Amino acid sequence: MKQTPESRPRAHLPPLFDLVRIREAFPILRRTVNGHPLIYLDNAATTQKPQGVIEVISRFYEQYNANIHRSVNLLGQLATQEFEEARAKVQRFLNAASAKEIIFTRGATEAINLVAQSFGRAFVQAGDEIVISHMEHHSNIVPWQMLCEEKGAKLRVIPIDENGELLLEEYEKLLTPRTKLVSVVHVSNSLGTINPVKEIIRIAHARGIPVLVDGAQAVSHMRVDVQDLDCDFYAFSGHKVYGPTGIGVLYGKEELLRKMPPWQGGGDMIASVTFAKTTYADLPNKFEAGTPDIAGAVGLGAAIDYVERVGLENIAAHEESLLQHATRRLQAIPGVRIIGKAARKTAVISFVVDDPPLSALDVGVKLDLHGIEIRTGHHCCQPVMDRYGIPGTARISFAMYNTIAEIDYVAEVLAKIVNEAAGKARPTPQVPRELIFPKPFAPSPAVAAAKLIETFDFLETWPERYQMILEFGRKLPPMPDELKTEANRVRGCQSTVHIAARKRPGTSDVLEFLADSDADLVRGLIAILQKVYSGQRVSDILSFDVENFFARLGLDKHLTLGRRNGLAAMVQRIRDLARQIAEEARQEEERLKEETQQRPAKSVSAGVS
Repeated sequence: MKQTPESRPRAHLPPLFDLVRIREAFPILRRTVNGHPLIYLDNAATTQKPQGVIEVISRFYEQYNANIHRSVNLLGQLATQEFEEARAKVQRFLNAASAKEIIFTRGATEAINLVAQSFGRAFVQAGDEIVISHMEHHSNIVPWQMLCEEKGAKLRVIPIDENGELLLEEYEKLLTPRTKLVSVVHVSNSLGTINPVKEIIRIAHARGIPVLVDGAQAVSHMRVDVQDLDCDFYAFSGHKVYGPTGIGVLYGKEELLRKMPPWQGGGDMIASVTFAKTTYADLPNKFEAGTPDIAGAVGLGAAIDYVERVGLENIAAHEESLLQHATRRLQAIPGVRIIGKAARKTAVISFVVDDPPLSALDVGVKLDLHGIEIRTGHHCCQPVMDRYGIPGTARISFAMYNTIAEIDYVAEVLAKIVNEAAGKARPTPQVPRELIFPKPFAPSPAVAAAKLIETFDFLETWPERYQMILEFGRKLPPMPDELKTEANRVRGCQSTVHIAARKRPGTSDVLEFLADSDADLVRGLIAILQKVYSGQRVSDILSFDVENFFARLGLDKHLTLGRRNGLAAMVQRIRDLARQIAEEARQEEERLKEETQQRPAKSVSAGVS
């Protein structure tokens, strides 16, 4: 008899698409953000989890946590059973021909890397070519770049048009006898474009070229049938389909997977091991070295149960209504421009505010103050942003639990943000011919930091501190446009940032600088850096503990990783400039010392008066 844990948990499944009941199933939607009810519109980054999925994961650890595939004890058997049942659910979900074609990974990124390393090692040689598209996520660019660098292969890129659609005629021209693989995204995370992957696969297969499809953004929005698509590989992440993080799937055709070598070695992927030779396990274990995320797989299985019960067709219809309504509402706001207008799109809208110019970062931070969670930046798609000549976008992305009322509220708040920005538009600064650098805020960086910390300690909430940072930014000394050059551009920031520094005239070791950004929040952060660093001795700049200072201000908690990286890049630029001044001072001191040593001694005449 099939053994099952007592009271085996199953996800709470609504009988039909009942939006009220669906929202009740997601406990996080009951919380508030900055005093407002949460409106979560960052679903392309990760979806929220229904209570049933949370309970399934918790129950696994409470009742039958054990390792899999190798235990004769009851818990081990139950854990193995649940793990392999999850694999079978994924097989049915994708309509794969066999459970052996389902490989569990940490996510879509690892799945793509697996193919790049295993397939690439076996079949790609110097001079061969890999074809990807211009709209790929970095996870479907970087692994192929690494492979091409290692093998001496070439990366070819399918272009996109202004609407964000692939140019299939150009795609066909890229395919040559040296093309070893095509790897394309099913749905663009930055544009929402639904690519014609079935046609892309047909064109490639006519030339005997296998195709990998990155389905991370597709599986939660539409029915995916890998046999109907005829793709050779399909990758997705569990956390984007209402499952846990750290679990993902690679589907591969069994015939092709058998030809590929393992990409990691270790336990559970072997048939036998001696010091002379190792033989590998059968599929899928050959590609699952070590203890996997067992609870993650079980949680993914529960998430698939939930999605199947709600119905992907029902979800797609609801999200289409959200997409159309949101598109109309955003297009009605003067100054807002949607990036990506493909004829076939799913639940993603990326936009910029052109008039008045508002950085995506500022839009995202201001929406967050109203409890609206979106994503800003390049969305790990920097080539897409370069294609449109923008540093990044604000992105709203929908899920089954979002509502028309939420969209209306977002549109109302966004319109107010744009109107307020128009009323506060900064005039073009009238900069005198002689640049005016800020005076030192305090005798040293440490004293300046102490004064700023004291100011921020009076502000208890992040919105209050955010307003203070904006106020600092509004008082930032102007930086003339002629200093905003590529040489003064700070790389590593998601916003456009320029820093121009000099050694203060009449000194040998004092740095002062001007800086600016297209984002109000970043301008405020620049102002803080100016108060700490500008007009200070380079030795004090280089010895100052800036990380502790940022933590005391609360920036480590309230800035995103990308923004913290940008702040770190600005600090690094200032420190590099300080080191440059210090080195120049050292060289000048050495030069003067050398001149003194080489100068002939003055003759001294002795005489008697």
